[in-house]
Amino acid sequence: MKVLFIGDIFGEPGRRAVSRMVPRIVSQRQVDIVIGNGENVAGGFGITPELAEDLFEMGLSVITTGNHAWDKKEVLDYFPREPRLLRPANYPIGVPGQGSYIVESAGGERLAVLQLMGRAYMPTLDCPFQVAKRELAKLKREVAAVIVDMHAEASSEKMAMGHYLDGDVSAVVGTHTHVQTADDQILPKGTAYLTDIGMTGPLHGVIGVKKELAIEKFLTGMPKRFEPAPGPVVFCAVLIELDARLGQAIAIERVRVID
Repeated sequence: MKVLFIGDIFGEPGRRAVSRMVPRIVSQRQVDIVIGNGENVAGGFGITPELAEDLFEMGLSVITTGNHAWDKKEVLDYFPREPRLLRPANYPIGVPGQGSYIVESAGGERLAVLQLMGRAYMPTLDCPFQVAKRELAKLKREVAAVIVDMHAEASSEKMAMGHYLDGDVSAVVGTHTHVQTADDQILPKGTAYLTDIGMTGPLHGVIGVKKELAIEKFLTGMPKRFEPAPGPVVFCAVLIELDARLGQAIAIERVRVID
């Protein structure tokens, strides 16, 4: 099974890149399942039901989110109705939505996607490490292959999660920081790992934001209304090949295309 996981999709530029690149990569690389982090698709902050439906129509089977999951209030009622849209599993019990989903490829192979969020420099949630083991105990009764989106600020926390789950899941990949890292690897016990997939969005911005606005905020310390940057777009993703029957990773490859 080949899985394409797209990094944080930022605003209209990111959605445009997804619409152009996904069909091409799926065809050229024989991709079975497409996943993407969509917490920034609505102008860089949050996601709406309409935009989630657009991403599903573009070929995504599962959408993960993170700390911006709730930025658009109209999505609160959508989360319980759309199981393919995930929020971190370590939010407290009672929060709308769910943190995992099992998807089936056209060939009948099954894959679980588990979303977690870190706590270092992030909102305080339940322990992602303990929640990961709890969720995996349930998922592994149904599927062997599991991909984890670790949405976190600190590289150390993402790395720790990768090693903590090494051998228990097919892959641990990071989102949130919008900068693709160069440490794609298969960990010692067989789990594919990448600290951060990167961002799919404006190339010449500050993590997607119009550079002038971001620089002004750093210079003044005053709040600014951010907007997506203009210009060329970068498409960042990771391609993971795995054995769905055994749940083991076979290969991992970074994808970065300036579109």
